[in-house]
Amino acid sequence: MSISDADIAFALELFEDLGPLTTRKMMGGMCLYADGTIFAIIHSDGTLLLKGANGFDKVLEAEGWARWSYTRKDGSPTHMPYWELPPEVLDDPDAACTWARKALAALT
Repeated sequence: MSISDADIAFALELFEDLGPLTTRKMMGGMCLYADGTIFAIIHSDGTLLLKGANGFDKVLEAEGWARWSYTRKDGSPTHMPYWELPPEVLDDPDAACTWARKALAALT
């Protein structure tokens, strides 16, 4: 499955107040960058995820955000440093940009 043009347009519009963004498609999804720093990805199924690193992951976990994880072929779970934006954030560009700025602050 590959990411749809509608999913790309939605993400770019959601985060447009961050300023110019760059993107890179990879593995059926797409990475979103602000000033060269990856802060979010769109999974191939259209799920939008924010990067949680350097302690910001603990904030997202405390807020109840769902962490991206998958099961490897050997059955072991793998947790990635990305967290799914909840519906209330997906519906509010101001909130989405606020969270993105927090993610970027933790990454720089």
